[in-house]
Amino acid sequence: MKNKITLEIPKLNNIILELDDKTSPKTVKSLLDALPFSVGVNLWGQEIYTNATPVNVTVENAKPVVELNDVAYWPTGKAICLFYGQTPISKGGEIKPYSPVNVIGKIINPDKSILSKIKDGTIVSFKK
Repeated sequence: MKNKITLEIPKLNNIILELDDKTSPKTVKSLLDALPFSVGVNLWGQEIYTNATPVNVTVENAKPVVELNDVAYWPTGKAICLFYGQTPISKGGEIKPYSPVNVIGKIINPDKSILSKIKDGTIVSFKK
């Protein structure tokens, strides 16, 4: 089942995320049950990842490499991750998270350049 949620970013346009519970159903359910919540973000290459969220799930079909515009949950840090390009450890066109992540959806905004304008430490809100 697919669910759209909004990532509200102060002083920038909102980002629409489409969650899909096909691969990681427990993770998607936990995220939806935790909404709404606000959390700070960190930057790592072309990945935005949050500080610890209220989502608390273990590894669920975790992947060591993700696709462009994937949304994932990083169990180690209880973080939501948005991948809009390569990370510092990516090689040869792949997008590699720090450690395996539970892929939970896609960034579906037509204008993804917003992501490159987010500053480290910004407080964002995830809402239904």
